[in-house]
Amino acid sequence: MSAPSSLPPAQGENPVAENEGLAVDTGLKPAGPTPSSSRFQVDLVAEAAGAADKTLASGDKDAPAPEGSEPAAGGEEAKGRFRVVNFVDPSGASPPEAVPAEGFQNGDTVMSEGSLHSSTGGQHHYHYDTHTNTYYLRTFGHNTIDAVPNIDFYRQTAAPLGDKLIRPTLSELHDELDKEPFEDGFANGDELTPAEEAAAKEASEPKGAVKFGWIKGVLVRCMLNIWGVMLFIRMSWIVGQAGIVLSCVIVLMATVVTTITGLSTSAIATNGFVRGGGAYYLISRSLGPEFGGSIGLIFAFANAVAVAMYVVGFAETVVELLVSVDCIMTDEINDIRIVGTITVILLLGISVAGMEWEAKAQIFLLVVLITAIFNYFIGSFIPLQSKESQGFFGYDSGIMMENMGPDFRGTESFFSVFAIFFPAATGILAGANISGDLSDPQLAIPRGTLLAILITGIVYLGVAISTGSCIVRDATGNDNDTHSAQIMANCTDAACKFGYDFSSCKSDKGLYNCRYGLQNDFQVMSIVSGFGPIITAGIFSATLSSALASLVSAPKVFQALCKDNIYPGLEMFAKGYGKNNEPLRGYILTFCIALAFILIAQLNVIAPIISNFFLASYALINFSVFHASLANSPGWRPSFKYYNMWVSLAGAVLCCVVMFVINWWAALMTNVIVMGLYIYVSYKKPDVNWGSSTQALTYHQALTHSLHLSSVEDHIKNFRPQCLVMTGYPNSRPALLHLVHAFTKNVGLMICGHVRTGSRRPNFKELSNDQTRYQRWLMKNETKAFYTPVFAEDIREGTQYLLQAAGLGRLRPNTLVIGFKNDWKDGDMMNVETYIQMIHDAFDYQYGAVVLRLKEGLDVSHISEQDDLLSSQEKTSGMKDVVVSIDMKDSDGDSSKPSSKATSVQNSPAIQKAQSLIIPQMLNVADQRLLDASQLFKRKQGKGTVDVWWLFDDGGLTLLIPYLLTNKKKWNDCKIRVFIGGKINRIDHDRRAMATLLSKFRIDFSDINVLGDINTKPKKENVTAFEEMIEPYRLKEDDMEQDTAEALKASEPWRITDNELELYRAKTNRQIRLNELLKEHSSTANLIVMSMPLARKGAVSSALYMSWLETLSKDLPPLLLVRGNHQSVLTFYS
Repeated sequence: MSAPSSLPPAQGENPVAENEGLAVDTGLKPAGPTPSSSRFQVDLVAEAAGAADKTLASGDKDAPAPEGSEPAAGGEEAKGRFRVVNFVDPSGASPPEAVPAEGFQNGDTVMSEGSLHSSTGGQHHYHYDTHTNTYYLRTFGHNTIDAVPNIDFYRQTAAPLGDKLIRPTLSELHDELDKEPFEDGFANGDELTPAEEAAAKEASEPKGAVKFGWIKGVLVRCMLNIWGVMLFIRMSWIVGQAGIVLSCVIVLMATVVTTITGLSTSAIATNGFVRGGGAYYLISRSLGPEFGGSIGLIFAFANAVAVAMYVVGFAETVVELLVSVDCIMTDEINDIRIVGTITVILLLGISVAGMEWEAKAQIFLLVVLITAIFNYFIGSFIPLQSKESQGFFGYDSGIMMENMGPDFRGTESFFSVFAIFFPAATGILAGANISGDLSDPQLAIPRGTLLAILITGIVYLGVAISTGSCIVRDATGNDNDTHSAQIMANCTDAACKFGYDFSSCKSDKGLYNCRYGLQNDFQVMSIVSGFGPIITAGIFSATLSSALASLVSAPKVFQALCKDNIYPGLEMFAKGYGKNNEPLRGYILTFCIALAFILIAQLNVIAPIISNFFLASYALINFSVFHASLANSPGWRPSFKYYNMWVSLAGAVLCCVVMFVINWWAALMTNVIVMGLYIYVSYKKPDVNWGSSTQALTYHQALTHSLHLSSVEDHIKNFRPQCLVMTGYPNSRPALLHLVHAFTKNVGLMICGHVRTGSRRPNFKELSNDQTRYQRWLMKNETKAFYTPVFAEDIREGTQYLLQAAGLGRLRPNTLVIGFKNDWKDGDMMNVETYIQMIHDAFDYQYGAVVLRLKEGLDVSHISEQDDLLSSQEKTSGMKDVVVSIDMKDSDGDSSKPSSKATSVQNSPAIQKAQSLIIPQMLNVADQRLLDASQLFKRKQGKGTVDVWWLFDDGGLTLLIPYLLTNKKKWNDCKIRVFIGGKINRIDHDRRAMATLLSKFRIDFSDINVLGDINTKPKKENVTAFEEMIEPYRLKEDDMEQDTAEALKASEPWRITDNELELYRAKTNRQIRLNELLKEHSSTANLIVMSMPLARKGAVSSALYMSWLETLSKDLPPLLLVRGNHQSVLTFYS
């Protein structure tokens, strides 16, 4: 192996091969880095040949430095951004200062320190030093900073799972060594959104938070929540009302809804990392903030009300016990309120104590609950004579057959009973609601939720069949209600064969006053059980555990909603406390809501209210899966495969149907609330981007429709002016932007073209950032347009790029719109040549051309003071958009010189606006008029006219644009006046012919003027003024040698020849005369739309054509010169 010399490599030598030869060393410890005044810091790294067994992959952040390397001292850091790492021969190479930089500047060994910071604020620098080990050398044969795939590159934030790393950027690997790579703060544009920053901050908070597995976190919670108040104190009543068959149908219907929803929940939960927020997080990240924000609010509210439902169920049981021992405090309703209030206060204490205590309480309650369920089933096989008078006779086919059918009493029906039962099934999201407290939500949510649905469904079916098979519907509880053998023939009830006749509590009119049995005694399962107090304990356990789960779920969901700042004013509830980030303020709010509903004290009133809220949530979860599948986004890749988009859609429809069947007015109210919140969030447009399926479907539909549109031929009836508007920066020429937007808004395409010139080395990253920034500016200003910048050598070349490539399929421009070049006489005439050639190019590409002239001018970018131009909101956004990007640069690195991005951005109109807020300047009169004129078309136009000088038939574009304008609200007070050319002796005939044509086109007009004196000679002073104007631009070939004249014409093609001037004398006079007529007839018009004169390419010089346009349009109100591409854009056929 040869050591590198201090001389540059010989010509033709392969630097890659040389680096490969230098890659392995014999163990000499290199000198540490030394300070350098250059941009580069050169680290000499030697590899020990025997260190191969200690080699680590580049993903090992905490790997110790290999033997033979030393850390650089903090005071010896380079002033530049780059580090060049090389390998030296152990035999003693020259120090790095003596080595010419070009000899060792291998692009594979250059690393930008800007890419080494983490996404959590740049305090910790995590990177892969691929030169201090032999991993890359052994794998690829040479050293490189090109990193291998690693999970840490794909993290969004510094999540608990690990730190985000920044991979080497394309700029670092690709750009020239003397070019400063990626001048932005983040290598890949991975700026964090406010929500992600909050998540990163949350993740960086003290560790030690309690995390649960799938059993403790999901299965236990779901089972406890589903086995709620309904299992022990309502299931038997449901069987009494609906019978065994319909009770099983009710359970199965609820199970079908919850199973489909469980499958959908599993699919969403396994499509990426899930944070806290439960149903809200799943829906908002799938369907976007509009649906997520609306459903999150009502879902949190529904959980808060569910706390009241479960606590009232608990209080009912306690009060029944108090009644049985005659210890009632006031009356039953008020006792329920008192017990409920005390209970919810105790539950609040457990919740505030933290998730750890709450989880321990849940485990204890589950043990009690399972014991109670077994106690019931065991007791059902042990019939006792003492229980027979209360309706329990043990399993009997007669009782089972009697209870098989329904016996709805009072106002109850199948769906009213279903409405009472369904809240029992709403516990399926209990585990998902604490997704932020799960160690692995993607595993825990599907496994725990679906298993809980299966187990609890089986138990509910078992209880329904069991109670219906061993307990009669009505019993008196009186041991003396037996019957003699003589009257046994008249007894038809199932209890008769056991010697009991309970008909004494039934009247002939269908009224019942029985105290026991399925229909009458809510505590009938206590009677059946082996040991009654255990059932009471089970009721306490089921109700309290469900109440506790809901009391935890509601604040967690609400906290996640508030963290995303969807609803202004709720930020105070986003704050968390302690190692588990507990939402204490949310607990207090949930407590207050629950307490309010506890005071209702009627379980059957509360249950249907929350059924609709939960069903709405389920419907949207199911719809989320259907929507994401329909959008066919590559990002929709759930690891849970057992779902189907059509089944999810069926589940969503089923949920909506059940909502209306249960209670139509409550369903209607729920939908109105959801839609109201949806509209509110849509209107507020929260600044979040979660990659929702709504975005994906929008893209999918746009792509599909664009392709479909391209397969259909254009038709005249569907013609729309689709404008490529050469605005430069969109805020540079407001008048041009506003006028074109006025007739393209909701009608046609508008693209703001911007040609960037004069850059020796184009910065395409900056171009991309500008595209994003100004597109956002257009959106904030409610301008429906696209901003498309390009780099080019000159403006004509850039315009050609845009004319050829702008747009997509049928959504391509067909009209070029430019501003009039007011200063054409003051600058380089080659600029005029370029300007006129742009118009010729538009016609060559079969575009229409439109030129707007305001006598004050259009371009306001040179004015630093633009207070009149900007609203206060725009000022704020301008400061935020531009100044922040410069601050990021300034705070990002070690570079003492401003970046090229910062320099160019400061020259842009947006930053000038921002600066104008800081350094106000007095405007001169001309600039003040220019600013006032720039807002002319943004204001409502008063009563006036739009004068259309339709002198030449260009296909109808000259007429269509003013028609579209006057249809807009700002222009609808203006009337269209049409001016046409004609002969003096045929004025009436021409007017009638034009009126007929306009009426066939269905275009309203106020007047038609036929100009019979267009061909009259113009005034002599105007002709003289024109000749004086063109005098500096004439070639005057008759006064010089032919060769000299040809050479001058070749070098200055814009010059006007004597022959050309004489040939087009009549056309010149026409332009002068038209200006006189315009001043005579249209000097008070709000806008003049006029046919643009054409100049034959190659025959009319640029200076002469520009002089025509100048003469035609000077000293007039706003003037729009229009020339279509001579294809019809209007038709009178249907």
